[in-house]
Amino acid sequence: MSGGVPPDDEDLIGEDDFHAAFGERLSSTLDIETWDRGLDLEELMARFRREIANAVNKEERLRTIIRGELLPRLATRRRAPPESGVYRALPDELTAIHEGLLFPGRVDAVNGLSVAHDSLPIGITQIGIAVVGYGGTSGTFSQRLFRKEMSSRSDDSLREALAYIEMRQNRSGAGRRDGLSRLVRRGLRTYAERAILTDKAQAEWRIGHGNPCAHELLSGSGCRNLLEASLGVLRRLIQDHQKFVFVPSTLEERGILTIGYALDAGEYAVIDTLEQYGEQSVAGWHYEDGSKRMALSFVRECCPDVLRGLFRTSKHSPPRLFYAHREHVHLAARVALADSILRPERGFPLLLDVATTSCRGAFGAEGFLGLVHDAYAQAGANLQYFTEREMRR
Repeated sequence: MSGGVPPDDEDLIGEDDFHAAFGERLSSTLDIETWDRGLDLEELMARFRREIANAVNKEERLRTIIRGELLPRLATRRRAPPESGVYRALPDELTAIHEGLLFPGRVDAVNGLSVAHDSLPIGITQIGIAVVGYGGTSGTFSQRLFRKEMSSRSDDSLREALAYIEMRQNRSGAGRRDGLSRLVRRGLRTYAERAILTDKAQAEWRIGHGNPCAHELLSGSGCRNLLEASLGVLRRLIQDHQKFVFVPSTLEERGILTIGYALDAGEYAVIDTLEQYGEQSVAGWHYEDGSKRMALSFVRECCPDVLRGLFRTSKHSPPRLFYAHREHVHLAARVALADSILRPERGFPLLLDVATTSCRGAFGAEGFLGLVHDAYAQAGANLQYFTEREMRR
Protein backbone atom coordinates (compact mmCIF):
# COMPACT_ATOMS: atom_id res chain seq x y z
CA MET A 1 0.00 0.00 0.00
CA SER A 2 1.55 3.23 -1.11
CA GLY A 3 2.06 6.07 1.32
CA GLY A 4 2.79 8.55 -1.45
CA VAL A 5 1.90 12.19 -1.55
CA PRO A 6 -1.77 12.51 -2.56
CA PRO A 7 -2.62 14.79 -5.49
CA ASP A 8 -4.24 18.16 -4.80
CA ASP A 9 -7.05 17.56 -7.31
CA GLU A 10 -8.82 14.63 -8.89
CA ASP A 11 -8.10 14.36 -12.60
CA LEU A 12 -10.89 13.30 -14.92
CA ILE A 13 -9.49 12.74 -18.39
CA GLY A 14 -11.91 12.39 -21.26
CA GLU A 15 -15.51 11.39 -21.79
CA ASP A 16 -15.10 7.82 -20.57
CA ASP A 17 -13.68 8.88 -17.20
CA PHE A 18 -16.51 11.38 -16.74
CA HIS A 19 -19.10 8.72 -17.57
CA ALA A 20 -17.51 6.23 -15.16
CA ALA A 21 -17.48 8.78 -12.34
CA PHE A 22 -20.94 10.33 -12.73
CA GLY A 23 -22.96 7.75 -14.66
CA GLU A 24 -23.82 10.06 -17.54
CA ARG A 25 -22.17 11.42 -20.65
CA LEU A 26 -20.44 14.77 -20.46
CA SER A 27 -22.26 15.81 -23.64
CA SER A 28 -25.57 15.33 -21.81
CA THR A 29 -24.41 17.40 -18.85
CA LEU A 30 -23.27 20.16 -21.20
CA ASP A 31 -26.75 20.30 -22.78
CA ILE A 32 -28.42 23.06 -20.77
CA GLU A 33 -31.85 21.81 -21.97
CA THR A 34 -31.40 18.78 -19.67
CA TRP A 35 -30.93 20.98 -16.60
CA ASP A 36 -33.77 21.44 -14.10
CA ARG A 37 -35.63 24.73 -14.08
CA GLY A 38 -36.11 26.25 -10.67
CA LEU A 39 -35.88 24.23 -7.44
CA ASP A 40 -38.25 21.36 -6.65
CA LEU A 41 -37.26 20.86 -3.01
CA GLU A 42 -39.36 17.72 -2.49
CA GLU A 43 -37.89 15.97 -5.51
CA LEU A 44 -34.39 17.15 -4.60
CA MET A 45 -34.67 15.76 -1.06
CA ALA A 46 -35.93 12.43 -2.40
CA ARG A 47 -32.99 12.23 -4.85
CA PHE A 48 -30.43 13.07 -2.17
CA ARG A 49 -31.89 10.49 0.24
CA ARG A 50 -31.97 7.81 -2.46
CA GLU A 51 -28.44 8.42 -3.70
CA ILE A 52 -26.91 8.67 -0.21
CA ALA A 53 -28.77 5.57 1.05
CA ASN A 54 -27.50 3.55 -1.92
CA ALA A 55 -23.95 4.78 -1.36
CA VAL A 56 -24.06 4.01 2.39
CA ASN A 57 -25.47 0.50 1.77
CA LYS A 58 -22.70 -0.17 -0.73
CA GLU A 59 -20.09 0.94 1.82
CA GLU A 60 -21.57 -1.37 4.44
CA ARG A 61 -21.31 -4.34 2.06
CA LEU A 62 -17.74 -3.38 1.25
CA ARG A 63 -16.94 -3.01 4.96
CA THR A 64 -18.18 -6.55 5.62
CA ILE A 65 -15.92 -7.94 2.91
CA ILE A 66 -12.89 -6.01 4.14
CA ARG A 67 -13.42 -7.13 7.76
CA GLY A 68 -13.86 -10.75 6.76
CA GLU A 69 -11.31 -11.07 3.97
CA LEU A 70 -8.74 -8.26 3.99
CA LEU A 71 -8.05 -7.31 7.61
CA PRO A 72 -7.02 -10.87 8.60
CA ARG A 73 -4.43 -10.81 5.80
CA LEU A 74 -2.72 -7.54 6.74
CA ALA A 75 0.05 -9.36 8.58
CA THR A 76 0.80 -11.75 5.71
CA ARG A 77 1.19 -9.19 2.92
CA ARG A 78 4.44 -9.01 0.97
CA ARG A 79 6.89 -6.61 2.66
CA ALA A 80 4.52 -6.13 5.60
CA PRO A 81 6.37 -5.25 8.82
CA PRO A 82 6.22 -7.83 11.62
CA GLU A 83 3.95 -5.54 13.64
CA SER A 84 1.23 -5.51 10.95
CA GLY A 85 -2.24 -6.64 11.93
CA VAL A 86 -5.43 -5.58 13.68
CA TYR A 87 -5.52 -5.11 17.45
CA ARG A 88 -8.07 -4.06 20.04
CA ALA A 89 -7.47 -1.62 22.89
CA LEU A 90 -9.48 -2.74 25.91
CA PRO A 91 -11.38 -0.21 28.06
CA ASP A 92 -9.23 -1.04 31.09
CA GLU A 93 -6.08 -0.33 29.08
CA LEU A 94 -7.37 3.09 28.00
CA THR A 95 -8.38 3.89 31.58
CA ALA A 96 -4.86 3.03 32.73
CA ILE A 97 -3.42 5.44 30.15
CA HIS A 98 -5.80 8.18 31.29
CA GLU A 99 -4.79 7.71 34.91
CA GLY A 100 -1.10 6.92 34.40
CA LEU A 101 -0.03 9.10 31.46
CA LEU A 102 -2.53 11.66 30.19
CA PHE A 103 -4.05 13.24 33.28
CA PRO A 104 -0.82 13.28 35.37
CA GLY A 105 0.77 15.42 32.62
CA ARG A 106 3.12 12.81 31.15
CA VAL A 107 1.90 13.57 27.60
CA ASP A 108 2.51 16.83 25.73
CA ALA A 109 0.93 17.79 22.43
CA VAL A 110 2.31 20.34 20.00
CA ASN A 111 0.37 22.08 17.26
CA GLY A 112 0.69 25.37 15.45
CA LEU A 113 -0.86 27.74 12.99
CA SER A 114 0.30 30.39 10.56
CA VAL A 115 -1.42 33.52 9.34
CA ALA A 116 -0.24 35.79 6.56
CA HIS A 117 -0.81 39.16 5.01
CA ASP A 118 0.45 39.63 1.46
CA SER A 119 0.10 43.01 -0.21
CA LEU A 120 1.89 44.82 -2.97
CA PRO A 121 4.50 46.55 -0.78
CA ILE A 122 5.07 43.84 1.87
CA GLY A 123 4.27 40.30 2.92
CA ILE A 124 4.06 39.28 6.60
CA THR A 125 3.84 35.72 7.91
CA GLN A 126 3.26 34.88 11.58
CA ILE A 127 3.87 31.36 12.88
CA GLY A 128 2.70 30.33 16.34
CA ILE A 129 3.31 27.02 18.15
CA ALA A 130 1.86 25.83 21.47
CA VAL A 131 2.89 23.00 23.80
CA VAL A 132 0.03 21.75 25.97
CA GLY A 133 -0.69 18.97 28.43
CA TYR A 134 -3.57 18.35 30.78
CA GLY A 135 -1.78 20.50 33.32
CA GLY A 136 -2.17 23.49 30.99
CA THR A 137 -0.13 25.28 28.33
CA SER A 138 3.55 24.80 29.06
CA GLY A 139 4.95 26.99 26.31
CA THR A 140 4.18 29.12 23.28
CA PHE A 141 6.62 30.09 20.55
CA SER A 142 6.25 32.49 17.65
CA GLN A 143 8.14 33.92 14.70
CA ARG A 144 7.30 36.66 12.21
CA LEU A 145 8.70 36.93 8.71
CA PHE A 146 8.61 40.12 6.69
CA ARG A 147 9.04 39.75 2.96
CA LYS A 148 11.04 42.71 1.74
CA GLU A 149 11.36 43.10 -1.99
CA MET A 150 14.96 43.92 -2.88
CA SER A 151 15.84 45.67 -6.08
CA SER A 152 19.21 46.94 -7.13
CA ARG A 153 19.43 50.67 -6.62
CA SER A 154 19.98 52.50 -9.87
CA ASP A 155 20.56 56.05 -10.89
CA ASP A 156 18.05 55.35 -13.65
CA SER A 157 14.68 55.67 -11.88
CA LEU A 158 12.76 54.28 -14.86
CA ARG A 159 14.95 51.17 -14.96
CA GLU A 160 14.46 50.68 -11.22
CA ALA A 161 10.67 50.97 -11.58
CA LEU A 162 10.66 48.46 -14.45
CA ALA A 163 12.77 46.08 -12.35
CA TYR A 164 10.18 46.17 -9.55
CA ILE A 165 7.33 45.59 -12.01
CA GLU A 166 9.06 42.59 -13.54
CA MET A 167 9.96 41.12 -10.16
CA ARG A 168 6.39 41.44 -8.89
CA GLN A 169 4.95 40.03 -12.09
CA ASN A 170 7.16 36.95 -11.69
CA ARG A 171 5.69 36.42 -8.20
CA SER A 172 2.05 36.75 -9.24
CA GLY A 173 -0.43 34.04 -10.12
CA ALA A 174 0.43 30.38 -9.69
CA GLY A 175 4.01 30.68 -10.86
CA ARG A 176 6.85 28.65 -9.40
CA ARG A 177 8.26 31.46 -7.27
CA ASP A 178 4.96 32.18 -5.59
CA GLY A 179 4.27 28.47 -5.06
CA LEU A 180 7.74 27.92 -3.66
CA SER A 181 7.25 30.81 -1.24
CA ARG A 182 4.09 29.16 0.13
CA LEU A 183 5.91 25.84 0.38
CA VAL A 184 8.73 27.42 2.38
CA ARG A 185 6.27 29.04 4.80
CA ARG A 186 4.52 25.69 5.30
CA GLY A 187 7.89 23.99 5.69
CA LEU A 188 8.99 26.43 8.40
CA ARG A 189 5.83 25.85 10.42
CA THR A 190 6.08 22.06 10.03
CA TYR A 191 9.75 22.14 11.03
CA ALA A 192 9.05 24.36 14.04
CA GLU A 193 6.31 22.03 15.31
CA ARG A 194 8.67 19.04 15.21
CA ALA A 195 11.64 20.93 16.63
CA ILE A 196 9.59 22.19 19.57
CA LEU A 197 8.00 18.77 20.08
CA THR A 198 11.46 17.17 20.17
CA ASP A 199 13.57 19.75 21.97
CA LYS A 200 11.20 21.90 24.06
CA ALA A 201 8.40 19.62 25.21
CA GLN A 202 9.21 17.98 28.55
CA ALA A 203 6.71 15.13 28.89
CA GLU A 204 7.61 11.48 28.46
CA TRP A 205 5.18 11.09 25.54
CA ARG A 206 4.64 13.57 22.69
CA ILE A 207 1.67 13.95 20.33
CA GLY A 208 2.21 15.73 17.01
CA HIS A 209 0.06 16.66 14.07
CA GLY A 210 0.34 15.24 10.56
CA ASN A 211 3.01 12.99 9.11
CA PRO A 212 6.24 13.28 11.15
CA CYS A 213 8.33 13.02 7.96
CA ALA A 214 6.20 15.44 5.95
CA HIS A 215 7.03 16.07 2.30
CA GLU A 216 8.00 19.69 2.93
CA LEU A 217 10.67 18.47 5.37
CA LEU A 218 12.06 15.67 3.20
CA SER A 219 12.30 18.12 0.31
CA GLY A 220 13.58 20.97 2.45
CA SER A 221 10.99 23.05 0.57
CA GLY A 222 13.79 23.85 -1.85
CA CYS A 223 16.18 25.11 0.86
CA ARG A 224 19.24 23.10 1.85
CA ASN A 225 19.45 24.69 5.31
CA LEU A 226 15.84 23.76 6.05
CA LEU A 227 16.48 20.22 4.80
CA GLU A 228 19.54 19.79 7.03
CA ALA A 229 17.77 21.22 10.08
CA SER A 230 14.66 19.09 9.46
CA LEU A 231 16.57 15.84 9.07
CA GLY A 232 18.52 16.60 12.25
CA VAL A 233 15.33 17.14 14.27
CA LEU A 234 13.67 14.04 12.82
CA ARG A 235 16.71 11.90 13.63
CA ARG A 236 16.59 13.02 17.26
CA LEU A 237 12.85 12.39 17.42
CA ILE A 238 12.96 8.94 15.79
CA GLN A 239 16.27 7.57 17.05
CA ASP A 240 16.58 9.17 20.48
CA HIS A 241 13.14 10.01 21.79
CA GLN A 242 10.94 7.36 20.15
CA LYS A 243 7.91 7.87 22.41
CA PHE A 244 5.71 9.82 20.02
CA VAL A 245 2.50 9.48 18.07
CA PHE A 246 1.46 11.72 15.17
CA VAL A 247 -2.15 12.01 14.02
CA PRO A 248 -3.21 13.95 10.89
CA SER A 249 -6.52 15.80 10.99
CA THR A 250 -7.38 14.66 7.45
CA LEU A 251 -6.97 11.36 5.65
CA GLU A 252 -6.88 11.96 1.90
CA GLU A 253 -5.85 8.50 0.68
CA ARG A 254 -9.25 6.97 0.01
CA GLY A 255 -7.99 3.39 -0.21
CA ILE A 256 -6.51 3.61 3.31
CA LEU A 257 -9.63 5.44 4.50
CA THR A 258 -11.79 2.56 3.22
CA ILE A 259 -9.77 0.10 5.30
CA GLY A 260 -10.14 2.38 8.31
CA TYR A 261 -13.92 2.36 8.12
CA ALA A 262 -13.82 -1.43 8.40
CA LEU A 263 -12.41 -1.12 11.94
CA ASP A 264 -14.68 -1.40 14.96
CA ALA A 265 -14.59 1.08 17.84
CA GLY A 266 -11.45 0.60 19.91
CA GLU A 267 -9.56 -1.23 17.16
CA TYR A 268 -6.36 -0.18 15.47
CA ALA A 269 -4.44 -1.59 12.53
CA VAL A 270 -0.72 -1.39 11.83
CA ILE A 271 -0.21 -1.24 8.07
CA ASP A 272 3.30 -0.38 6.88
CA THR A 273 6.40 1.75 7.43
CA LEU A 274 7.23 5.20 6.09
CA GLU A 275 10.08 3.91 3.93
CA GLN A 276 8.10 3.65 0.68
CA TYR A 277 6.45 7.02 1.27
CA GLY A 278 9.85 8.59 1.91
CA GLU A 279 11.39 7.09 -1.21
CA GLN A 280 8.48 8.32 -3.36
CA SER A 281 8.65 11.77 -1.81
CA VAL A 282 12.38 12.09 -2.49
CA ALA A 283 12.09 10.67 -6.01
CA GLY A 284 9.35 13.16 -6.89
CA TRP A 285 11.27 16.26 -5.84
CA HIS A 286 13.94 18.08 -7.84
CA TYR A 287 16.90 18.81 -5.55
CA GLU A 288 18.92 21.60 -7.10
CA ASP A 289 22.00 21.47 -4.90
CA GLY A 290 22.81 17.78 -4.68
CA SER A 291 20.82 17.22 -1.48
CA LYS A 292 18.93 14.20 -2.81
CA ARG A 293 21.51 11.73 -1.49
CA MET A 294 21.23 13.28 1.99
CA ALA A 295 17.43 12.98 2.01
CA LEU A 296 17.47 9.43 0.65
CA SER A 297 20.04 8.36 3.24
CA PHE A 298 17.75 9.64 6.01
CA VAL A 299 14.75 7.83 4.52
CA ARG A 300 16.57 4.50 4.40
CA GLU A 301 18.06 4.97 7.86
CA CYS A 302 15.05 6.25 9.83
CA CYS A 303 11.78 5.74 7.96
CA PRO A 304 11.72 1.92 8.40
CA ASP A 305 11.41 2.57 12.15
CA VAL A 306 8.24 4.68 11.78
CA LEU A 307 5.05 2.64 11.38
CA ARG A 308 1.80 3.85 9.88
CA GLY A 309 -1.55 2.66 11.11
CA LEU A 310 -5.23 3.44 11.61
CA PHE A 311 -7.44 3.66 14.68
CA ARG A 312 -11.13 4.23 15.25
CA THR A 313 -12.57 5.64 18.43
CA SER A 314 -16.28 5.01 17.87
CA LYS A 315 -18.63 3.90 15.13
CA HIS A 316 -19.86 7.49 14.85
CA SER A 317 -16.42 8.99 14.18
CA PRO A 318 -14.14 8.61 11.18
CA PRO A 319 -10.98 6.50 11.34
CA ARG A 320 -7.72 8.33 11.97
CA LEU A 321 -4.25 7.71 10.64
CA PHE A 322 -1.38 7.52 13.13
CA TYR A 323 2.41 7.26 12.99
CA ALA A 324 4.57 5.82 15.75
CA HIS A 325 7.98 4.29 16.42
CA ARG A 326 7.94 0.54 15.96
CA GLU A 327 9.39 -0.06 19.45
CA HIS A 328 6.37 1.65 21.04
CA VAL A 329 3.67 1.35 18.39
CA HIS A 330 1.10 -0.50 20.52
CA LEU A 331 1.31 1.91 23.45
CA ALA A 332 1.37 4.85 21.03
CA ALA A 333 -1.87 3.67 19.40
CA ARG A 334 -3.48 3.35 22.81
CA VAL A 335 -2.32 6.85 23.82
CA ALA A 336 -3.94 8.26 20.66
CA LEU A 337 -7.12 6.27 21.30
CA ALA A 338 -7.27 7.22 24.97
CA ASP A 339 -6.97 10.93 24.21
CA SER A 340 -9.39 10.74 21.28
CA ILE A 341 -12.08 8.92 23.27
CA LEU A 342 -12.48 12.01 25.44
CA ARG A 343 -14.37 13.46 22.48
CA PRO A 344 -15.78 10.31 20.82
CA GLU A 345 -17.92 12.12 18.23
CA ARG A 346 -14.74 13.61 16.72
CA GLY A 347 -12.39 10.72 17.41
CA PHE A 348 -9.30 12.95 17.30
CA PRO A 349 -6.72 13.60 20.07
CA LEU A 350 -8.18 16.27 22.33
CA LEU A 351 -4.76 17.63 23.25
CA LEU A 352 -4.06 18.56 19.62
CA ASP A 353 -7.34 20.51 19.54
CA VAL A 354 -6.39 22.23 22.80
CA ALA A 355 -3.02 23.20 21.31
CA THR A 356 -4.76 24.65 18.26
CA THR A 357 -7.13 26.64 20.47
CA SER A 358 -4.17 28.00 22.46
CA CYS A 359 -2.50 29.11 19.23
CA ARG A 360 -5.63 30.82 17.99
CA GLY A 361 -5.96 32.71 21.23
CA ALA A 362 -2.37 33.93 21.19
CA PHE A 363 -1.51 34.11 17.49
CA GLY A 364 -4.81 33.99 15.60
CA ALA A 365 -5.82 35.95 12.53
CA GLU A 366 -7.94 38.53 14.37
CA GLY A 367 -5.12 39.86 16.55
CA PHE A 368 -2.59 39.60 13.73
CA LEU A 369 -4.73 41.59 11.29
CA GLY A 370 -5.44 44.14 14.01
CA LEU A 371 -1.71 44.86 14.25
CA VAL A 372 -1.44 44.98 10.46
CA HIS A 373 -4.36 47.44 10.14
CA ASP A 374 -2.89 49.68 12.84
CA ALA A 375 0.53 49.76 11.16
CA TYR A 376 -0.99 50.69 7.78
CA ALA A 377 -3.05 53.43 9.40
CA GLN A 378 0.03 54.84 11.10
CA ALA A 379 1.80 54.82 7.73
CA GLY A 380 -1.08 56.77 6.18
CA ALA A 381 -2.06 53.89 3.85
CA ASN A 382 -5.28 52.74 5.55
CA LEU A 383 -6.98 50.05 3.39
CA GLN A 384 -5.71 50.80 -0.09
CA TYR A 385 -3.37 47.79 -0.16
CA PHE A 386 -5.87 45.31 1.30
CA THR A 387 -7.66 42.68 -0.76
CA GLU A 388 -11.45 42.53 -0.87
CA ARG A 389 -11.43 39.42 1.31
CA GLU A 390 -9.29 41.10 3.99
CA MET A 391 -11.55 44.15 4.06
CA ARG A 392 -14.59 41.92 4.67
CA ARG A 393 -13.13 40.35 7.81
